[in-house]
Amino acid sequence: MKEIIAIVRPNKVTKTAKALEAVGFPALTVIKCFGRGKQRGYLDANLPDVVDIEKVVEEGEKQGLYMKYIPKRLISIVVNDQDVPLVVGIIMKVNRTGMIGDGRIFVLPVEDAIRVRTGEVGEEAL
Repeated sequence: MKEIIAIVRPNKVTKTAKALEAVGFPALTVIKCFGRGKQRGYLDANLPDVVDIEKVVEEGEKQGLYMKYIPKRLISIVVNDQDVPLVVGIIMKVNRTGMIGDGRIFVLPVEDAIRVRTGEVGEEAL
C-alpha cells in the first residue's frame, strides 16, 4: 500500500475528488494548509533572482507581490501499489496549469491499515 499526498490549489480540490471518485477512489482526506515552494511566496513568477532578499520581501509586501505562505490544500489518499500510477496521473491531469504553484505529489509506503469499525486490516481496510 502507498499513501499519496498531493498539495494543490484550493480551487482544484472538488474537481480532483470527482475525478478520483469517477475511477473508483471515493475515499480521501483533505486538509487546509499553507505553504510555499521554490517561488518563496512570490505571486509574480517573473521576478528576477535577487541578492538582498530582505529588501525585496519588504517591497513585495508593500506592493502585494509577496505572501509568507500561500493557501493550499493537502489531499491524502491510500491505495494499493498497482493503483499509484493511475491516481498520480489523475491528480497531475486535473491540477497541472503549467504555472508556478501547481503543487507537489509525494508517494510514501504504508506499513498497515486498520478499519476501526470492523477491525479489517491491510488492503481489506481500504
